[in-house]
Amino acid sequence: MKKSIIIIISSMVLAGCEKGSQSIKDTFDPKVDTTAQLKNEKVPGTVPDHYSATVERQIEEAQHLVTTVIEKHTKTHSDTYKEEGKNTDFLTNEEKLKRAEEDLRKLPQYAGKQIYIYSVIHFYDDGSIRAMLQHPTNPEYIDNYEYKDEKWSEPRPEQISVRDDIQSRLISLEKINFVNVAKAAQVYSEKITRIEGAKPLTSIYISISNRNLRWFPGSINGSRERYSIELNQNGTLKKFERE
Repeated sequence: MKKSIIIIISSMVLAGCEKGSQSIKDTFDPKVDTTAQLKNEKVPGTVPDHYSATVERQIEEAQHLVTTVIEKHTKTHSDTYKEEGKNTDFLTNEEKLKRAEEDLRKLPQYAGKQIYIYSVIHFYDDGSIRAMLQHPTNPEYIDNYEYKDEKWSEPRPEQISVRDDIQSRLISLEKINFVNVAKAAQVYSEKITRIEGAKPLTSIYISISNRNLRWFPGSINGSRERYSIELNQNGTLKKFERE
């Protein structure tokens, strides 16, 4: 069973959390062979009722491990990216965040058009932002944009697979208020100061799935303790508990 979970976790990291989560459920909840049941034969792969609680717990543990792996990967990427810049307290500066959003809305290619953010948007304390946006005229295309030195870059194409469900990973800019990043940063920083050995906040990102957004990091690691943290859509605290 543990081997199956490890294999599934690898698939989830490579193929995405949603597809991986479905793989987990398919593994632990296989389709029943109704023909075999009619013949009163033992159906291979069925799970006894008394085992369901254990299965659910293993699924939760596997999904939690996937989230941890993704967070570590993102943190490594963020730390490498941050070496090029310096701390400007951008994450807590509402005026600068608001200006970045206003400048994004003013991009000429989106004049008179709705802006949709795809998959994820990263905010860094050195004053930079990385975002993927749906192309203004071709909805099947995605472009990368970077906000640096208080201006947005030209679009760079993102390679998309035919298997990618673009629509489920889109959310309107109207539902993401950049000022809420400052609220989130305040929540994270307040909790970090209470945890021994926890590192200062240097980046925040918003992940988009099924047209809903989720704030990251989803956990805070100290030298002795680890806490999970979940925020509401507007960046306020929803849940904070020790793991």
